[in-house]
Amino acid sequence: MRTVLVDDDYISVFLTEKILKREGLSEGLCSFQSPEEALRHVQQSIPHNMPDVILLDLNMPVISGWDFLMALRPYEAQLAGRCFIYVLTSSLAPSDSERVYEFPLVAGLIHKPLDDLQIQTIHAQVAESRN
Repeated sequence: MRTVLVDDDYISVFLTEKILKREGLSEGLCSFQSPEEALRHVQQSIPHNMPDVILLDLNMPVISGWDFLMALRPYEAQLAGRCFIYVLTSSLAPSDSERVYEFPLVAGLIHKPLDDLQIQTIHAQVAESRN
């Protein structure tokens, strides 16, 4: 499973990488603490080497998760059904939960910290979509 992890918090990146490794899903993992670099990476991977999953932090400086999602809007047709975006957040604001539905590429909202069961669920959803 090709995964792009975008989170400006080093500790969150470290923990998420550990969970993915423990679940045997770290092959093909690209982690970015810079959303700008991650966005360039994703855009350059379209259409031939797209990630299967993007784990996207919501609250980041310069480019927020929302800005990242807006930047992917021109690519929605190419990404739909092939790249699943999961928004990661520590926010409990209902407005964040509601706004996620404005972005068709978002497959789900996950409250940090990410855990083994959530990773297994994501993997199962991606595997199911490939069948």
